[in-house]
Amino acid sequence: MRTATKPPQPIEKSTAGASVLAQVIVAKCADHLPLHRQENIFGRHGVDISRKTMCGWLAQCANLLKPLYGSLKEVLFQSKVIGTDDTSVKVLDRKLPFARTGRIWPYCGDKDHPVILYDYTATRARAGPEEFLKGYRGYLQADAYGGYDAFFKDAARGLIEVGCWAHARRYFRKALETDQVRMGPALLLIAQLYRVEKRARPLTAEDRLRLRQLQSRPLLDKLHNYLLEIQAEVLPKSPEGRAARYTLKNWTALTRYAEDGDLEIDNNATERAIRSVAVGRHNWVFFGSDQGGKTAAVLRSCVASCQRVGVDPFAWLKDVLSRIAAYPITRLAELLPHNWAPAQA
Repeated sequence: MRTATKPPQPIEKSTAGASVLAQVIVAKCADHLPLHRQENIFGRHGVDISRKTMCGWLAQCANLLKPLYGSLKEVLFQSKVIGTDDTSVKVLDRKLPFARTGRIWPYCGDKDHPVILYDYTATRARAGPEEFLKGYRGYLQADAYGGYDAFFKDAARGLIEVGCWAHARRYFRKALETDQVRMGPALLLIAQLYRVEKRARPLTAEDRLRLRQLQSRPLLDKLHNYLLEIQAEVLPKSPEGRAARYTLKNWTALTRYAEDGDLEIDNNATERAIRSVAVGRHNWVFFGSDQGGKTAAVLRSCVASCQRVGVDPFAWLKDVLSRIAAYPITRLAELLPHNWAPAQA
């Protein structure tokens, strides 16, 4: 008689199978359930799994998925334009009597490279995005965070700034409460720019560019002249003064989308990627350490990339975790969510 060999386990010498690990990851990173709540849920079903055990599973799964994270980054860097932003997260530190603030940075690829990656840094210093974006050349769409300025001033760096009209519009909406007479016309012109984009959405890049040159460019010129006119009439530190100054200061970046049909008018895709972190931190509240932040970035990247291409994160994780330990490193790209879905079909 011969005994069949044990199938490969995602985590060596662990009782957790791929389906259990996938459930814990999806519940934490997609459904925003803290581990202590998952512990209680398992307990109601008569399964005793401590939050400490699940925390260890998440870290080990993140290490297992790191090669795929690297492959996703290679796909991201093939994008013509990358959208980015950042949001704060609380992080525990044993050296401090209070939780300090870390940062999560989402990076969204373009429509031909549908991946979303997250990066964790302990601070908001420029060194974080500078290290992550090392080697990328192309368009970078973001808000007017000063840390990016050095990237765009250095021509050898190969990064071109694209602004976000959604960020600019917020200044005008805030100022509308104190100065409806001046802010109303500005908001009306911005709304007209978005109406053009609504018509341009189903078009090819070439047709979209022609439509923008024909309809958006005159609106942008009119708005520019209007802002120059009212800037001399308002106080520099007033809400309306800040709105005019922000828009005029970043005018070149804000109007760059009108020069290329592949660019978007705003960075809302990246804003939506941040939303999951914002919802999650109301539930799990903080990361236990900087290493916990890095673990969350890897796992959230896999889940978000699945969601972007319409793949069930649980099905993908269950399949990938059961195979990745013995999968050839030269064929890892086959397991990426946007490649995995057609193979399953």
